[in-house]
Amino acid sequence: MSRRKAAPKRKILPDPKFGNLKVAKFMNQIMTDGKKSVAEKIIYGAFDEIAKKSDKEPVEVFEKALEEVRPNG
Repeated sequence: MSRRKAAPKRKILPDPKFGNLKVAKFMNQIMTDGKKSVAEKIIYGAFDEIAKKSDKEPVEVFEKALEEVRPNG
């Protein structure tokens, strides 16, 4: 058994462009090998496409998609 203390939990900062915590968490899930800038390009590129193809706000569409995917339990 380890004798060290448990590492303290780090707070997740909101993403810099939209200031949304859910977008930041999703960005951290997409990120591989610590390459956050690549994950940002992917997400912000997708948000730009959403903004072009619909008249809705991209973050609203993202949050609606999260609600639709979540189990109903």
